[in-house]
Amino acid sequence: MPERLRVLAGDCQVTEQGDRSRSYRGRVVVLIKPDDTTLVHDADGYQPVAWLTRPESVVVEGDGAGFSVTVRDGGRRLRIVSTEATASRALPVTVAGVPVGTCPADGGPLVRSRGDVICLDCENRWGLPAGASVTDATCDDCGLPKIRVERGEPFHLCLDPACDPMEAAVSERFDRVWDCPDCEGSLTVEFAPGRVYLACESPACETTLSIPSGVVVDECDCGLPIFETAAGRSCLDGSCQIGGHTATKTHD
Repeated sequence: MPERLRVLAGDCQVTEQGDRSRSYRGRVVVLIKPDDTTLVHDADGYQPVAWLTRPESVVVEGDGAGFSVTVRDGGRRLRIVSTEATASRALPVTVAGVPVGTCPADGGPLVRSRGDVICLDCENRWGLPAGASVTDATCDDCGLPKIRVERGEPFHLCLDPACDPMEAAVSERFDRVWDCPDCEGSLTVEFAPGRVYLACESPACETTLSIPSGVVVDECDCGLPIFETAAGRSCLDGSCQIGGHTATKTHD
């Protein structure tokens, strides 16, 4: 179910207490967001005249004719009192994002917002790996959009990692391709939530190297690959030097 935005309106007395105290009077709209952020808007401009972001508590009381809202956060308090209410409603709200497709589960719209893809109807959410983009293609197995992610080379994977794990694709291509720079072991592809990396196969060696978001374009004098990333070219080993400049290790 979508979360609810509480909307109250009326002729209100608004009082702020904290570092300094201020009072306002006017016909205003009070918005209480699902995270309890409370905003008081008047007719002038886009910025609220008073607000508290993610407060510790919000108490709303009403007697039919009017309402009161008390918002507290530490030593700060926002108090809104109306004896003449003109509106009091709870409205469904969702995140807003860039449309990227249709949810195969319920046909709802999928949007990308802050590194996640979210269905606006069922509110299922899928996290995106760092640097990933959502493509127009869909997965043949589940119907979700496919993503493009660069980890040594471009991979086109299902948005759902359970359907098409990134670590499996990277491992199939790059497991034991390169030798450890610190011993004679091979580098194996390992994974942690949201990232893949290389680790020496030798139990006695603790070498690990992050696989950056980029593609392999050359081989370094040290034997490891050179990656082209958004920040430029760098050796997989961040302590290695390319052309007299220390490479910057890129992390997921």
